[in-house]
Amino acid sequence: MSVVGSGQSDSYLSDQQIGEIIETAAARIEPSGKRILVIIPDHTRSCPLGVIVRCLRKSVGAAADKLDFLIALGTHPPLGESQIDSLLDIEPGRRSEVLGDSEVFNHDWKNPDAMTTIGTLTADQIREITGGASGGFELDIDVTINKRILDYDLLMVAGPVFPHEVVGFSGGAKYFFPGICGPDLLNFFHWLGAIITIPKMIGCKTTPVRATLNAAADMIPTPTCLLAMVVKGHDLAGLYFGHGVRDAWSAAADLSSKTHITYVDAPYDSVLSQAPEMYDELWVGAKCMYKLEPVVADGGELIIYAPHITEIAEAHGAVIREVGYHTLEYFLKQWDKFKDYPWGVLAHSTHVRGIGTYNDGVEKPRINVTLATGIPEDVCKAINLGYRDPASIDINHWAGSEDQGRLYVPKAGEMLYRLKNPPAWAKP
Repeated sequence: MSVVGSGQSDSYLSDQQIGEIIETAAARIEPSGKRILVIIPDHTRSCPLGVIVRCLRKSVGAAADKLDFLIALGTHPPLGESQIDSLLDIEPGRRSEVLGDSEVFNHDWKNPDAMTTIGTLTADQIREITGGASGGFELDIDVTINKRILDYDLLMVAGPVFPHEVVGFSGGAKYFFPGICGPDLLNFFHWLGAIITIPKMIGCKTTPVRATLNAAADMIPTPTCLLAMVVKGHDLAGLYFGHGVRDAWSAAADLSSKTHITYVDAPYDSVLSQAPEMYDELWVGAKCMYKLEPVVADGGELIIYAPHITEIAEAHGAVIREVGYHTLEYFLKQWDKFKDYPWGVLAHSTHVRGIGTYNDGVEKPRINVTLATGIPEDVCKAINLGYRDPASIDINHWAGSEDQGRLYVPKAGEMLYRLKNPPAWAKP
């Protein structure tokens, strides 16, 4: 079998089952004498990472010549030492007891000296890979990646799989791109996802963006493998291992589609989408919009409720304040004005603003997006989003009021909501 592991959408794996799957994976990769680098998520992804890391230390680290960890930050801010301990569920001062001689590194996407070029995706390749879905934005793209990968004999991705707004489902090759890559490919494929639009991409296994990332992953010179998790709450509903990054990801995405998608009969006039604490800026808190846009009625309102969020984005905030949040047509019909901005930021902008139109200088978003966060009202207005004082939100008014056209999601951002019979704009 190319994939080992198991999972069910209505049950959980025990610690013993998790350990057995990782022991089998360890036997498959034959770690003796090898230097192994494990690519792991940061704190914005839910998974029992501490359990996985301890199992890897026991089953792989004992035999490997070296076992280290690289945090797939993408463009997220680097984690401090205490944050790394929290990520790995390690008490302060006890990291060496848990990890031994293993080191943990942050990815640094802005540092060209930390990158190496492993190939080029040509415009012709992109056109063929995407089937023309790139909308005429094909160009030659150097594929850059964290050069630490060249210091190891094996790269293991260990991360969860959820419905994802840009790729369809997260995980797999996405841990390399954008997880540990440079800005060029990152900006391109996020814009590719924006052109296709979230509702037509999210929760789909086969997408042009996934095909693009897989093509880039094929250029990685170091052998790869994948330990793909399917998370339910804080536990694992599934865990799959395979060589390469495709087969185990496919198995996990199949289970995720059964675990992480909720279908509803009719759209809601109002949705209160509460961001968990792990979303510490709007850049990631916007997932509360992505996963729920499909079930907001035309002219309705989606409220991102997150009193703890006070920052738009540490890495990209200045550009977002300059550009604002707008529909896709707003950018496409004024492309000469916006083409030199980072495409990944433009993609984020239109993802947050959602489906809409721009004609004769008038922008008409399909729904209203409101922030009930720690971001001040004047800033919300300046970036073209609505504002509510988070203190004015009464959770009791929202909870259990679906029959009144209101939906409250207390931990938004990972579960995808879809209509059973979606309109054309929302059909994958």
